[in-house]
Amino acid sequence: MIIENSASSSNKKLLGFDVKSLAANPLAINVLKGIFAVLPITLALPVDALQVKVTPTSPKLGDTLSVEISLDNPENGTNPTVATGKNTYPAFQIAPNQYRAFVPTTPLEKAGTRTFKVAGDGQVQNLVVNVLNRKFPVQRITLPPGKAGVDATEYELKRVAAFKALQTPEKYWNGVFLKPNAGRMSTNYGVRRYYNGTFAKDYYHRGLDYAGAAGSPVIAPAPGRVALVGRVSQGFRIHGNVVGIDHGQGVTSIFMHLSRINVKEGDLVKAGQVIGAVGSTGAATGPHLHWGLYVNGQSVDPTPWRTKVVN
Repeated sequence: MIIENSASSSNKKLLGFDVKSLAANPLAINVLKGIFAVLPITLALPVDALQVKVTPTSPKLGDTLSVEISLDNPENGTNPTVATGKNTYPAFQIAPNQYRAFVPTTPLEKAGTRTFKVAGDGQVQNLVVNVLNRKFPVQRITLPPGKAGVDATEYELKRVAAFKALQTPEKYWNGVFLKPNAGRMSTNYGVRRYYNGTFAKDYYHRGLDYAGAAGSPVIAPAPGRVALVGRVSQGFRIHGNVVGIDHGQGVTSIFMHLSRINVKEGDLVKAGQVIGAVGSTGAATGPHLHWGLYVNGQSVDPTPWRTKVVN
């Protein structure tokens, strides 16, 4: 709509019509009424350039929250971000104009509402997500002499921390994650523990344990790049012989207490490929496989990743 004004009120025009002429022309007035009846409808249809969807819809502690973002006009070279609390998580492209960020939750956090700030395409959207509580069992572990009170080496801690912090833009996995060993599951995710009678306050079982026989094969649950190989001989006292796979976009898997390692750092592995064998190296009470799944540096429950496709 264009309105032109001149210094003289007698020369005012509305949409190209002389105002004085309109007063004497009922037909022209009816035409303008029709135009103005349509214009407000046309102008009231802005397109929301930032659309957000969070799954699962009823998350509980230990779940991975998937924040999918759709943008109409993504800014060149700038991906959206998702912030909650003191943490900001990157969103990676999963399709044209579509991005996805993962937000981890853990048993050490409190249940309740969380505010997410999603920024992208010059816009900001705030949304509230309610994370439900979840009860985790308590387990009492007695470590044998020689393994109780074992401390990790500084080298071990640095290597593992750097591995878990990976946020590789490339996405390697596709489909559900496989069971990494044929043994029965002996310890679930999130279990709280007493070690030799002392409660581990800030501890929770960061993964799933499989009671596989010593020497039984350990396979990659999903494709990825081997980003960590550590051995007891290098100072991996807690993890033992260990393999870490980077699945991309902030998702990593770690496999501990191995008796044998079949891969080297930099190898690209496929789902189902043998990467090692079950053992009892490191801080282990007996032969078993510990599989930990990490999202943006935090341990999450691997079970939903085994039962539902996360694209």
